[in-house]
Amino acid sequence: MQSILTLLSLRKNHVVKDFHHNLRAGLAILGLSFLSLQSVTWSQSSGTGTPAKQSKPILPTGESVDTQVSKTATSPKTIDQTPRTEKLDGKEGRELSVRHFHPKSQLKVSKSLKTHAKYHVVDAHTHFRHKLRQSEQALSDFVTVMDRNHIAICCSLDGRLDSELDEHMQFLWSNYPNRFVIFANIDWRGMGDPDEPATWACNQSGFAKRTVKQLEDAVAKGASGLKIFKQFGLGYRNANGTLIEIDDPRFNPIWNACGQLGIPVIIHTSDPAAFFEPINETNERWEELSRHPDWSFHGENFPSRQALHAARNRIIERHPDTNFIGAHVANQAEDLAEVSRWLDRYPNLWIETASRIAELGRQPYTARDFLMKYSDRILFGTDGPWPELRLQINWRFFETRDESFHYSEKQPPPQGLWKIHAIDLPDPVLKKLYHENAAKLIPGIAQRLQQLQSTSETSPAEKSKTE
Repeated sequence: MQSILTLLSLRKNHVVKDFHHNLRAGLAILGLSFLSLQSVTWSQSSGTGTPAKQSKPILPTGESVDTQVSKTATSPKTIDQTPRTEKLDGKEGRELSVRHFHPKSQLKVSKSLKTHAKYHVVDAHTHFRHKLRQSEQALSDFVTVMDRNHIAICCSLDGRLDSELDEHMQFLWSNYPNRFVIFANIDWRGMGDPDEPATWACNQSGFAKRTVKQLEDAVAKGASGLKIFKQFGLGYRNANGTLIEIDDPRFNPIWNACGQLGIPVIIHTSDPAAFFEPINETNERWEELSRHPDWSFHGENFPSRQALHAARNRIIERHPDTNFIGAHVANQAEDLAEVSRWLDRYPNLWIETASRIAELGRQPYTARDFLMKYSDRILFGTDGPWPELRLQINWRFFETRDESFHYSEKQPPPQGLWKIHAIDLPDPVLKKLYHENAAKLIPGIAQRLQQLQSTSETSPAEKSKTE
C-alpha cells in the first residue's frame, strides 16, 4: 500500500491539465501495484514501488501514460456502480454476481507443470523501462528469473530516442549487455501541449525527416528495432484534432528508413475484438471492461477495428523491404484464419504471441495447426516482465498436452473468464518459436545467442533431462 501512496504522491507533483488524463494515470498506477504485491522473487527486494525521477505511470497494456493521448471527453464509458443492498453471492437462493463467480473445477486431468522452457528463449515483447522503473535491484532479480526459466534474451520495447535511449541502454547494458536488445520509439508529441495537437511534433514540418535521423543515430548506438504503440491510430491526432490514420503518407519515410537500416517495426494496432463491442451482457470480456471501461474503443469516436487493421496492412504492403511484426498475433488472435490470409499476402509480416495465450489456448487445435503452418514467421513474446508463474504457464501451454488450466496467475483471470488447453508443439517448431526466428529477424540476437551458448556448459534441453 505504501508503494501505491508513494506513486500517487509523485504523480501529484506533475501538472496535468486534462482531468481524464489524470484519472487514467491514477488507474494505471493502481493497476501496476503487482510489482509490490505479487509474490514473485524480485518484487519484495527491488523497491519498485518508488519510481525513478521522471518515470511515467504505466497502463496494464504495457504502455506509459505519456503514450496514452486523451481519447476525447465526448466518449464516456460508464458502468452502473449503483450500490446494491442485496448480497449477490449466490448463497441461499440469492442471485450471483459475476465478480463472485469463482467455480472450482471437478475435472481430474494430468498436470505437467513446467519450471522452465525446454530451449533457450528470446522474449520479443517486454517493457523494462515502464515496469521496472530503472530499479537496478529489480533488474538483477528478474535476470535471475530469466536464468531459471532459460530466457536468454529479452527485447525491451520502450527505449525511446536520444538521451532517454542512452539512459535505457545504460540501465540494461551496464551489467547485462548480452541479455537485452532495445527497440526505439517515436516521440509523436514532443514538447507540444497535450491539449493542442497542432503543437505536437508529428504535426510540424520536417517531422519524418527528423525522426529518420534520430533512428539512424539510435541504430548506430545499437538499437535493434522500432516499436509503434497502439495510440498510433487510436490517440495521436492531426493538427485539426482528428485521429491520425496509420497509413498517413507523411510517415512513409520512417517505414522506408527502417527497411534501409535493417531493423524490424513491431506495431501494436487496435486491441482485442471485445474492446470494440458494447460493454453489455453479450461482451465476452465484460468483467474486464467493467473494471476498465476506459479500455473500450466502441463507438463513433474511434475507427473500427477492421479499418485500423486495413490501414496497417496498407503500410506493410507499400513497404515490402521493411519487416513488420504484428504485436499480439497482429491483434487478431480471435480469428486465425484472417491472420493466415495476412501472412500469405504479406511476406514481410511476422507475428508474436505476447499476452495472447488466453486466446490461442481456447482454440487449441486451430492454434496448433496455425503455429505449425507458419512456424517460420512467429516469435515468442510475453509483454512482461511478469511474475514467474506467468512465464511457467507459457512453457506449459506450448510444450505439454495439459487440458483446462488457468492462463494467468491472477484472479479473476484478466482476459476473459475461461481456461486454456496446451498445444504440445514439436521440438523443431519450439526452437523456431523460442529463438531461431528472432535470431533471423532482429539485429543483435544471433550474436548474443552465440555468445551465451559458447559460455554455457549444457543446453537447456540437456539440463531438463537431468532434472
